[in-house]
Amino acid sequence: MFNPYFRPRRLRQNENIRRMVRETALSINDMVYPLFVTEGKGVKNPVNSMPGVCQLSTDLLVDEVREVNTLGIPAIILFGIPAKKDPMGSDATSDEGIIQRSVRAIKDAVPEMYVITDVCFCEYTDHGHCGAIVNGELDNDATLEMLGRQVVTHAKAGVDMVAPSGMIDGMVGAIRDALDENNYANIPIMSYAAKYASAFYGPFRDAAESTPQFGDRRSYQMDPANAREALFEVELDVAEGADIIMVKPAMPYLDIIARVRQEIDLPVAAYNVSGEYSLVKAAGQLGWVDEKRVALEMLTSIKRAGADIILTYFAKEAAGWLSE
Repeated sequence: MFNPYFRPRRLRQNENIRRMVRETALSINDMVYPLFVTEGKGVKNPVNSMPGVCQLSTDLLVDEVREVNTLGIPAIILFGIPAKKDPMGSDATSDEGIIQRSVRAIKDAVPEMYVITDVCFCEYTDHGHCGAIVNGELDNDATLEMLGRQVVTHAKAGVDMVAPSGMIDGMVGAIRDALDENNYANIPIMSYAAKYASAFYGPFRDAAESTPQFGDRRSYQMDPANAREALFEVELDVAEGADIIMVKPAMPYLDIIARVRQEIDLPVAAYNVSGEYSLVKAAGQLGWVDEKRVALEMLTSIKRAGADIILTYFAKEAAGWLSE
């Protein structure tokens, strides 16, 4: 009988030794919690396709941020649902828009919370696309000007970081110029640099009420079959002044996260998107999987692949699980 010379199991004998040799440490410090804010007062609209996630009016949003802060989660990212939508997404560029007012309210109530805002137009336009529509198509360069105006209003409101998500060519450069020219040079940009045209976004579109009214977003979001193109997109955003690079979604694109991590020295973020969250939630509710173990394994795999920052709807639950 063969007698093994190498015995890796020696370092798996009990939890103490497993902890000592563990290569990847998942921490609540890695996480950003996404929140959806809507108009009104006392509004808490559950998102049916995302158990545990709600659209919140600003007053309840502030209460939620207080709880998030108590849990030790360092940052949130905000998505807004305005009272009215129009072809140009006017609420997005207004100093009195839903996001701008919410940022001010959070900063007044919980000034230590690090607030990131999603920078796009799909939640604000009546057509559901990520910018200006001209002759039935997204006009890239007209959208750049809109993005510049949007981020300046966020900066005035007191945001800590902006996160452009539309995959508009030149968006990072246009936003960097707008911030710098208006004396907001210290505000960093976390770019959705490699955002795929994914089927995993379905529940988010329920939460953000951002489903396109015609066509789809495949002309500006990336083809899921492409990897080299992701590295090219990342290089462009680095050159334009991005401070953090994001890959979205996370789980189906762990290979992309790993390749980006190998190629650049900037921090890498990954978005554990709505579809990934909802699949685990649904299977957990049906008793098919252990939700806690699956969620933590999923988040650990994202960290192991190379993500420094994880945007996840599991952040609040993970805060409790990791402290046990």
